[in-house]
Amino acid sequence: MSETVTKTAKQRVKISREAMYTIIRNPVITEKATMLGERNTVVFRVAMDATKPQIKLAIEGLFGVTVLGVNTLVAKGKTKRFRGRPGVRSDVKKAYVKLAEGQSIDLTTGLA
Repeated sequence: MSETVTKTAKQRVKISREAMYTIIRNPVITEKATMLGERNTVVFRVAMDATKPQIKLAIEGLFGVTVLGVNTLVAKGKTKRFRGRPGVRSDVKKAYVKLAEGQSIDLTTGLA
C-alpha cells in the first residue's frame, strides 16, 4: 500500500533578497574555514530554521555562484560563567557550501 511520488520537473522556488539575508547570517572566518576555501568550500552561519535548499538558493542569489552541495551542522552552545553565574551560549547552525569548480566567493568585499 505504499505510494511513490515522482516529480516530472524541478520546481523552482524564488525567495526575496530580504529572506536571503535572514537565512545567511555571516561567514565564518577561522583557520579551518580558510583551509576549506582551497577545496571550493565556504562556511556560513545560518538561521536555525533554514533548510539546505533555502541555503543553496540564498547563496546562489546573493553571490551569483553555482552551489554543488550544502552540509549543515548545529553546534550546541557551551556552558560558560558570566560574572560568576553559570550561563549557556546560544546554539549556532553552520552551513558548509561546496561551490562548482573554478568559482569562489570573495568575503573581503561587501555585498551591494
